[in-house]
Amino acid sequence: MIIDRLFTGEDGHTHFGQIKVALEDAGDIGSLSEAFGAESVIFRTNPGSYDFDFHHAPQRQLIVLLDGEIEVENALGEKRRYQSGNVVLAEDLTGSGHRTKSVDGRLRRSLFIPLGNTQIGEPL
Repeated sequence: MIIDRLFTGEDGHTHFGQIKVALEDAGDIGSLSEAFGAESVIFRTNPGSYDFDFHHAPQRQLIVLLDGEIEVENALGEKRRYQSGNVVLAEDLTGSGHRTKSVDGRLRRSLFIPLGNTQIGEPL
């Protein structure tokens, strides 16, 4: 499974990347990754008008979009869109940060899963 990632590069800017989470065949139930430790789960809603200027991720965390659509932009002007079902690893804790805004005008629901130092996947 490929997951997008936000991270701080050596240049001090937030960059987009990807990680690959290995999955193993588990028979009739599909494919599973190994179990990764998480500290907690945070439920969040944002209005369709959400537009949050440049900021850092408050902690290393997985963001799982349940519905709605957002655009994430870094200080270099690169943009990515994420929608229902997407998972993003946010770990740009320093540097120029990223901007997040709703693009579809709908209420957005998401889950934040803080990871602490738990490493998941391999950078691509």
